[in-house]
Amino acid sequence: MARPQGAAVRMIIVYGFSASGNCHKLRLLLEQLGREYRWVEVDSSRGETRTLDFLAKNPNGRVPLIELEDGRVMAESNAILFWLAEGTPYLPEDSWQRAQALSWMFFEQYSHEPYVAVARFIRGWTPLDSPRRGNLPELQQRGHQALAVMERHLSAAAWFSGPDYGIADIALFGYTDVAGEGGFDLSAYPAVRDWLARVRATPGFIAMPAPSADVAARFAQS
Repeated sequence: MARPQGAAVRMIIVYGFSASGNCHKLRLLLEQLGREYRWVEVDSSRGETRTLDFLAKNPNGRVPLIELEDGRVMAESNAILFWLAEGTPYLPEDSWQRAQALSWMFFEQYSHEPYVAVARFIRGWTPLDSPRRGNLPELQQRGHQALAVMERHLSAAAWFSGPDYGIADIALFGYTDVAGEGGFDLSAYPAVRDWLARVRATPGFIAMPAPSADVAARFAQS
């Protein structure tokens, strides 16, 4: 049960792309917190984050983005996770453990997402003859390096957020759970696979929606 926090009484709007791991992180935590929210689908693959209306909310032109009833907005998925989790069991109270959780969230955005997520995007959302597909071998090599770091940690610990499941796990789960769509074989990472299963077993868990038929077809042909 989440501990009460001031932010918990506010209705929020989430602008997100359902196929994005960065966006699904927020949906997963919101569902597990039992928070009231409204989801506005913004398909970044079709340029919907580059409209004048959206850029007025986030000049960086990216999702996810949240908007509060008073008009305040916040971008960057892991910053939003941190804000949502404040005062709840999903963010450790101990300062050292909080910093450790943040270190894994920085790792996710710097050493994991740029390779695992981008490889997935290229395989599913670019044409089969796209020159960007030439980048896949390097992206997959770097992604495997990140997965190896995770495997080493999980060989000695159950979670990334401290002694319990929390936002660092949610941050890393998003794209790791669909890493196969980026061409990553997780069979060499038993501790990662066990951790994925533990996350899926947490109360209130929801999976990322399946990709559209055209995206799934490109995954199959890549």
